Amino acid sequence: MATCPPYPSYPSGPPDGVPLTGAATAGSLRHAHWWQRAWVRYGALCTLLVISGLVILALVREETGTEGFLVGLGLAVLPVPLLIAAFRWLDRVEPGPWRNLLFSFAWGACAAALIAIVANSFATQWIATATADPTSADTLGATVIAPVVEESAKAAAVLLVFLFRRRDFTGIVDGVVIAGVTATGFAFTENILYLGIAFGTDQLAGHSGIASVTAATFFVRIVMSPFAHPLFTVLTGIGFGISALSADRRRIRRIAFPLSGLLLAMGMHAMWNGSSAFGEYGFFAVYAAFMVPIFGLLTWLVIWTRQRELRTVRAELPAYAVAGWLTPAEPYALGSMRARRIARQYARRHAGKTAARAVAQYEAYATSLAFLRHRGRRGRAGADFVVRERELLEALWRRREAARPALDHAARITAPPVPVAAPPWPVYGVYGYGHPTTQYSAPSTPYPAYNPYRS
Repeated sequence: MATCPPYPSYPSGPPDGVPLTGAATAGSLRHAHWWQRAWVRYGALCTLLVISGLVILALVREETGTEGFLVGLGLAVLPVPLLIAAFRWLDRVEPGPWRNLLFSFAWGACAAALIAIVANSFATQWIATATADPTSADTLGATVIAPVVEESAKAAAVLLVFLFRRRDFTGIVDGVVIAGVTATGFAFTENILYLGIAFGTDQLAGHSGIASVTAATFFVRIVMSPFAHPLFTVLTGIGFGISALSADRRRIRRIAFPLSGLLLAMGMHAMWNGSSAFGEYGFFAVYAAFMVPIFGLLTWLVIWTRQRELRTVRAELPAYAVAGWLTPAEPYALGSMRARRIARQYARRHAGKTAARAVAQYEAYATSLAFLRHRGRRGRAGADFVVRERELLEALWRRREAARPALDHAARITAPPVPVAAPPWPVYGVYGYGHPTTQYSAPSTPYPAYNPYRS
């Protein structure tokens, strides 16, 4: 931990708004091979996603037709904002960068969906040709092949973020968010396909209204089970999150937990796809007996983990307050989501959007600092612990003027009341005179509001 108070000198660092970088120096980047440069990797990844998106767009449109594609797109997009908002809410303690979420959603909607369509179709056709039994091939493809292929394709996004954006992947909540957003993108594309095909079927049969195939598909996939794909893949994300919390030297655990989560995701997916084989009401039985309880259990686990993260913030940051980097009230305010929200609102009201953005960044960096110190105390921090700690402290120091007044106000507003015992001697009025029951009251005219941002 950096124990030197920051007052003697103003730390230097990257300008505000520039993402913190690692310990790599300019010299090492200058001598790196061309394929090791960041812009090359990002360019290749973006090109891959764009090509996958164009191909999947052409395949889905070919299956559904233009009109079916537009209907499926309009209906499939409905649950997406709600799911993304739910995962962002879970990630409010230490919000990850938007680029990770955009990558995850794009990977699920484009790359993973393309892999699933091509691999599932090829495997099902091969089995049908080899066994001369198309019905059994379809059943085997839905219950065995599809879960393995689809969950593996979605897990690839979690693996890529885990390997190449390791600073943003520090625990279970990060794994849940990345996995959930990836699965949301995958379900979005899959829903377009299923709803578009259903609409085309209704057009040929002349069905419409509640009795149509489109309405039934919409009810099952959008109303009853919009969380199905995220629920499966979240198990993989939890495995990667536990791996992120494990020490580097425990390599067996770091590999076993993600694999275990992936196998559980495949098993749940297979059970969900095979529910129709359990009879007329098999789908509803699996939904009520397995999906809803597991969804509730995972929701409780993630919310409990979120509260545990806030306790970690309150426990780790006082050390930096003692060293002079933070004020004494800040660890309490930063460990409360209500206090954080009040601080941002206070800064926006008194100093505008720029100050509110600085407060939000201050809260995020302080949370990352608390988690870093927590991992360091448990022997789970990397070799760049000192460099990373200094970067975070300097980022906080540059934003202190905007954040400290707001956090101090939030701490005073949200602090629990302190009981004050009555004195054992009689009190007569405010200054010792008057009736014993006289109580002091605040003046009728309030003092003018104090604005710490006003010069």
